[in-house]
Amino acid sequence: MEQPAGETRCFLHDHEEEQWRNEGPSILHDLCTDSYLDVQKIARCFQDMLRHSWRILPESATHRLTVLPSDRSCKFQVTRGGEKRLFIELMFGVRQGDSDIFVSSQNTEAAYTPSTMWPESYAVAEMKFFRHIASQAQPDSIHLRCLQLCARSLLDTDFSTRTLKTVVMHLLTIIPLTDWGRRDLLERLEDILQYLQSCLEEGRLNHFFIGNENVPEEIILPQALRTAEPLNLFRHLEQDSDACANAWLEFLMLQRRLRTLVLQGR
Repeated sequence: MEQPAGETRCFLHDHEEEQWRNEGPSILHDLCTDSYLDVQKIARCFQDMLRHSWRILPESATHRLTVLPSDRSCKFQVTRGGEKRLFIELMFGVRQGDSDIFVSSQNTEAAYTPSTMWPESYAVAEMKFFRHIASQAQPDSIHLRCLQLCARSLLDTDFSTRTLKTVVMHLLTIIPLTDWGRRDLLERLEDILQYLQSCLEEGRLNHFFIGNENVPEEIILPQALRTAEPLNLFRHLEQDSDACANAWLEFLMLQRRLRTLVLQGR
């Protein structure tokens, strides 16, 4: 779950900018543009370090490393004997204080993402949330099964997995975890559809982590996020009648597909 967070000022510049000006180019010059962390420069630097480090590893004698093109991450492939291939992508991130919120190197949903633009990422907070749920839920909890069925039903629609994940996360803090057992699958799927339908009717789906008092205390959020006004993820539907009409058509498609998958026992 991400949203643009603007440019990220380099944490070293505040302390070393004067020294950098006096002594000339340094690592700050290699990683930053105008005092802001530049993700493309960081990616190139990391890729060069990876190539150099690989040569001195024992594995280089039996495995081949191929660094793949990427402007905002480090993608590479490790091949053994021309047969086994392992694809790996490393994303970069900067933690906000001691919280579970990061700014990350991934692209935004915009057509163009400047190299000094780092989207805010809630991936770690989400992971901790579902880990918390798993520790509290019954052994036969079907909340992940619900997410899987929803994801399979989203093919060829504009609804994102983020939207359905947000709905499920809200419901996990509303409906008692004792009511998420295997026997409750049909009811919980209907709850998901009804919650999404009510959000479309109101033109409002609140971001799970921003201004939500139901976020478990185990999730470490900046105080500004806990006390902020809720962020409406469906705001664009209020402003675009065509997008709203299309969302309703896709909701009906999602509803039909999800019910079909359940009837087929998948």
